[in-house]
Amino acid sequence: MNTLEEMYSADVLGKPAQELMQQLHTYLQQAYKEQTPKVLAWEEPKQEYQFWKQFLTQGDSSKLFQEVLDRSIHIHHPKYIGHQVAPIVPFGALTAAVSALLNNGMAVYEMGKASTAMERVVAEWMATQIGYSSKSRGIFTSGGTLGTLTALLTARRQAVSEDIWNQGTSKQYGIMVSAQAHYSVDRAVRIMGMGEQGTVKIPVTEHFVLDIDQLQKSYDRAMAEGIEIFAIVGSAPSTATGNYDNLEAVAAFAQKHQLWFHVDGAHGAAAIFSDRYKTLLKGIEQADSIIIDGHKMMMMPALTTAVLYKEGVANYSTFSQEASYLLEQSEEEDWYNLAKRTFECTKNMMILHWYAMIQQYGKQGFAAIVDRLYDMGKTMAKIIETSSDFELAVQPDSNIVCFRFVGAGRSDEEHNACNRKIRRALLDDGSFYIVATTLNDCFYLRITIMNIFTDQSHLQQLLNDIRKAAK
Repeated sequence: MNTLEEMYSADVLGKPAQELMQQLHTYLQQAYKEQTPKVLAWEEPKQEYQFWKQFLTQGDSSKLFQEVLDRSIHIHHPKYIGHQVAPIVPFGALTAAVSALLNNGMAVYEMGKASTAMERVVAEWMATQIGYSSKSRGIFTSGGTLGTLTALLTARRQAVSEDIWNQGTSKQYGIMVSAQAHYSVDRAVRIMGMGEQGTVKIPVTEHFVLDIDQLQKSYDRAMAEGIEIFAIVGSAPSTATGNYDNLEAVAAFAQKHQLWFHVDGAHGAAAIFSDRYKTLLKGIEQADSIIIDGHKMMMMPALTTAVLYKEGVANYSTFSQEASYLLEQSEEEDWYNLAKRTFECTKNMMILHWYAMIQQYGKQGFAAIVDRLYDMGKTMAKIIETSSDFELAVQPDSNIVCFRFVGAGRSDEEHNACNRKIRRALLDDGSFYIVATTLNDCFYLRITIMNIFTDQSHLQQLLNDIRKAAK
């Protein structure tokens, strides 16, 4: 048994760390060059559980990291085109290591001196990119779901006359959002105690974006039912299809009815850096709050999400409460005591990823990744359109493409059954990793191109593999 002194020895970061870095280096090389034949070596949950249960007591601890590498999904593989998770730039592994080892919490300034200052610097930089003024502020939190909840709590605090945070309420409040919006919005509404009816879903167009013509009708109907609307959410883009709501029109509606305007830009607000694609975000500068995930289109380790506020003062009242051992009253803007402004107390130094990436690669790096991946989304759409045995669900705005195999003429029911089996066959095979979604009761295969090494040949090969599976 190791002594505590041995467990804490700095020598652990000597030769063992060098060996691990070599393992990771080899993993990346093999993934990039597709020398690892499978993106995912699929096992049923029960089998995987049994393996790790046995390995805990009988496995060779020196082989732990290699087993993890071998048995995990290889996001850096060009044939990983599944969920919206970034294959991080290798530099990100270094920032993650520093953050993990220092383990500085950020509830109060003393516990995270460097990272707290970095957080303000990066928030101001991001606000400038959006088009906000010097009055803007921001915080960084663990994921888009928590970011959305934080922003909507701020919205309720600012837009509702009642002090619900301290006194509760018996009124029914609601938030308007596209029917194609990410489930985290509805989840936040339920956590806030507004129930299922608190999410007022706006019908979508044939392009699966919020139907602007339905806004007033939906608002009037909700108000007639006794639901007091205080906020509206625009998707940039929706998760299922990757298409962007008309943020400019949503902003105008919010202003007309004095609603808080929040933009869920978790996946696609990074397009603000791209001269080619930033028009998709026209109107975002009018949003009262925005979330942007660093671990999606900005190549960073998960989880890290920017929550930006147009009027920074709004965020300070969101979590007002007594915690005298942490939070002191201050006459000045104490931006440096972050527990006043976020759910998390001992949050990690996630801001190091942002700060280092901006310093290392700059705006140009973020623009390059958006351009490359969104361009490939359009390439995939063109390939599908020229293939008689495939059908595109909708023209993509981004790197998310939904399509299905149609082959010979069949009913939607038969198409659904066939494409479900295709998706399962691809999962079992492991050569490609893709996911699926349902639109208008039709089952579609869904890809998100996240890897810069995924090219047209991979996309064509995917369609060929689907054809084989369909047979």
